[in-house]
Amino acid sequence: MMKNHKRELKKGPAMTRRGFIGGSTALGGLLLASNSVSQETLNARPAEWPQGKPLIVQPVLTYDTPQRQDRTSWRSYGGIHTDDAATAEALRIQEELQQLVASAGFPVELRPIVLAKDETAIAGLSAASDADVLMPYAAGGAVEWFWKLASCGKPNLMFLRHKSGPYYLYHEIAHWRVLRHHEDTMAEPRLDVRDIVVDDYDEVLWRLRALYGLKNAKGTKVLAIGSLAAYSAPAQKHGPRVAQDLWGYTIEVLPREEFARRLETAKADAGFMKDAEAETDRFLSNPQITLQTERKFVVNSFAAWHLCKMLLEEKQAFNFGFDYCMGHDIIVMLDTPPCLVLALANDAGYTAYCHTDLSHTMPGVLLRWITGKPTFVCNTHFPHDGIYTVAHCAAPMKMDGHNYEPVTVMTHYESDYGAASKVAYKKGQVVTLVQPDLHCTRWHGFRGTVADTPSLPMCRSQMDISIEGDIQRITEEIEGFHAQVVYGDYLREVGYALKKLGSLEWVNYSKPA
Repeated sequence: MMKNHKRELKKGPAMTRRGFIGGSTALGGLLLASNSVSQETLNARPAEWPQGKPLIVQPVLTYDTPQRQDRTSWRSYGGIHTDDAATAEALRIQEELQQLVASAGFPVELRPIVLAKDETAIAGLSAASDADVLMPYAAGGAVEWFWKLASCGKPNLMFLRHKSGPYYLYHEIAHWRVLRHHEDTMAEPRLDVRDIVVDDYDEVLWRLRALYGLKNAKGTKVLAIGSLAAYSAPAQKHGPRVAQDLWGYTIEVLPREEFARRLETAKADAGFMKDAEAETDRFLSNPQITLQTERKFVVNSFAAWHLCKMLLEEKQAFNFGFDYCMGHDIIVMLDTPPCLVLALANDAGYTAYCHTDLSHTMPGVLLRWITGKPTFVCNTHFPHDGIYTVAHCAAPMKMDGHNYEPVTVMTHYESDYGAASKVAYKKGQVVTLVQPDLHCTRWHGFRGTVADTPSLPMCRSQMDISIEGDIQRITEEIEGFHAQVVYGDYLREVGYALKKLGSLEWVNYSKPA
């Protein structure tokens, strides 16, 4: 059952019982939901927008086939007690999952469904599956099967039917038997109530989105131009360790002198600069863009971004930043602060933030993969009257991932030089804010709405966020300094991903929407 969908989803391909049992028709395949737009469209996601690795999902239908016995109880609850009923249910699951994947908005690959009615099938699945997620449809079977699946080292997402199809036994007993191990208190270390969904595929979808984001955030390669230079001493000390040990990051430092040499060589290439000029013309022709600085700084920003993109492809990296990005040496090297360079990179689907500070890079990368949208790294200010003000000069301009907001390109505030984006954010827009602590042990988050986009004497892109959450607790407990802001409400996805990651505390100040 898909709740609140505004359009009817198409059914999957027809499948015969013979084809299903014989395995000749795979129940899975890569299905992508994307917007088809011209590469020349001004307000569009780039054709080369980086796609993440697909999330591989392994559905498994567990059931039993009890035999009638004389004058005694011989079957448990449930509507699936025969092989024929299981085959029909597998076809139903196939169709539902294909509809889900087609509407997901991120790549999901389905493995052929496994029908499991004995311990042998469960053991084989636990040992051999290449899936990222096991998705047991718990129509029946022994409780030990689910403990076995949960112990295989992969996230499990259990689906139960109450009213969406044939009734499932574990709608009755999942809480008591699976989670509490036949006792009163929670006892299963690898599953909790958030890993069980009843009837509603929208509830499945956001969990898969969280796991997709986590899969792609882990293993990120960072290109630090100059050095690793966090904005605080604790982040400088702990950021690299947490990024590498917990998230599996790899970090490559490109000496500033090497970048400067390559930029000088690139700028001496007439074709390279012709492309930068042409990109500048296209950018400034957009009616959403107003120029209030010298055009040459925009050209310099596109030139630097083109080189950065070449380096990302060469190094197989997804994230980059410039150390000491507001300092004299970087501004001289680029002949502009890197603000617009970073904004262009985020609008193109990469992640690039002020400084080479891993404390705010880690939440930014996770949010980018969960949401499919750019994230705005920003300074935070003292909360008051329900408002949390954030600001920065390196601000993505396509906050929804597709369309330019109204943007004024002007100087970077502190240097009053070069090119930076001042974005007029949509008033009333729902946003998620995630603020990491400096020691990289805890993330704070809340939902809010854009109340205003002021023009105070501070970093150019400014957002007053009306807090939807416990304002007093935020004021008393908030840690860190830089935050990441993204359009939309993704608090539950972040919390679910961090639960699966482990070792990182999540503090959510907003109630479920």
